[in-house]
Amino acid sequence: MNGPLIALTGATGFIGRHLLAELPKRGYRVRVLLRRPAEVPEGATSAVIGDIAQPFNMAAALRDADAVIHSAGLAHAMSGLPEDDYRAINTEGTLALARAAERAGVRRFLFLSSIRAQSGPAAREVLTEDMEPRPTDAYGRSKLEAEQGLAALALDWAALRPVLVYGPGVKGNMAALMALARSPWPLPLGALRARRSLLSLDNLTAAVDALLKAPGPLRRPFIAADPEPVTVPEIVAALRAGMGRGPGLVPVPPALLRMAAALAGRVEAYERLAGSLVASPDALRRIGWEPVTGTRDGLARLAAAPSSGA
Repeated sequence: MNGPLIALTGATGFIGRHLLAELPKRGYRVRVLLRRPAEVPEGATSAVIGDIAQPFNMAAALRDADAVIHSAGLAHAMSGLPEDDYRAINTEGTLALARAAERAGVRRFLFLSSIRAQSGPAAREVLTEDMEPRPTDAYGRSKLEAEQGLAALALDWAALRPVLVYGPGVKGNMAALMALARSPWPLPLGALRARRSLLSLDNLTAAVDALLKAPGPLRRPFIAADPEPVTVPEIVAALRAGMGRGPGLVPVPPALLRMAAALAGRVEAYERLAGSLVASPDALRRIGWEPVTGTRDGLARLAAAPSSGA
C-alpha cells in the first residue's frame, strides 16, 4: 500500500478509533502516535511520543508523514478540571505537535477542534465560521486558543469544528438520550421544538478525507455537521425506530419540564436538551465534502446495532 501516510493521535478515543478503522479503506496508511506502548491494530504502525503536553521522539514519529490528524486531548465531558489543564493539553500540546510537524515537513496538520470553540451549548443564529467565536467554557477556549496558535505557524492547517458526534461507542449526552429511548416508558419530550445539528462518525470521516485531499493552503476552521438539524423528539423517534418501536412521545409544556429540572437540580442538562444549536457545514461542502449518512437513518442504525445496547 503506497497511499499517503497519516500520523494519528487519539487513536484509542471515540473518534480516533473510527478514523483508524476507516482511513485505510480510503487508501491511507496510518501511523498511530501513542502516549505509551500498546497493542496496535493490524494495518497500522506506531510510534511512542509520551505525554502530548511534553512529547518526545517527534522527529522519528513524524518522519515521512504526509499529514497529521490530531484528535487527542481533554474532552468536554471532563468538566470541573482547572482551566490550566485544558490549556496545557488542548492548546499547548496541540501547538507542540504542530511545531514538530512543521519541522518534519508535514504537508498538512488537521486539528480536531470543536463547535465549542465557536459557541456555547446553545445559539440563536445558525453558526458559521465567519461569526466571531464566543466560547463559554474552559474547554471551548482551549480549542480556540489552539486554532489561533496554529494560525501563527507557517505550516498548512485546518481545524475541524464538529457538533455533537454520534456513532458506535458514543458517550455523554447522546448516550444519555439513547438510554432514555431504550426505556419502555413514554417520554415527556414531544413539545420540544429547538433544532440541533448532529454529526455521524461516517460523515466526520468523510470530512477528514475531504480536508486531507483539498488543495491548499487551507489555514482556517471548518464546521462539521450533518446538513439537516433535528429536534429532540425527532432524535428519540429515530432511535426508537431503529429499535423497532414507535416514538412514544408526550407533549409536556417546556415550562413544566424546566420546572421539574430545576427541582431535580438539572437545569443545565435541561438547557442543553432544550436549547437550539444549528451549525452550517457550507464551507466544508465548498471544498468537496459530501455527507454519506442522513441523520435519521444514522441514528436508527446506531440504535439497531447490537453494540448500542438497544
